[in-house]
Amino acid sequence: MPRLSKLSPDEVDARSQEVFNHFLKERGNIPNMFRTMAHRPEIMKTMTDHFRAVMNTGTVEKKLKEMVAVRVSHINHCDY
Repeated sequence: MPRLSKLSPDEVDARSQEVFNHFLKERGNIPNMFRTMAHRPEIMKTMTDHFRAVMNTGTVEKKLKEMVAVRVSHINHCDY
């Protein structure tokens, strides 16, 4: 059982809803880590910026980065 709940779009402030909507449009889902970080919107904003910089730049394919993140999450028994 996680210590922090994963917030749904109707439980967050307007700024966080914008981030959630962007993820829904872009990915079709809201990653659990952002649903959890929505408890602290100011931290979620910087985390979102960092996530986009990592995923959308560099020479490694976005799909491979995503697969590595899912695998690491699985190895650590955490909900990605």
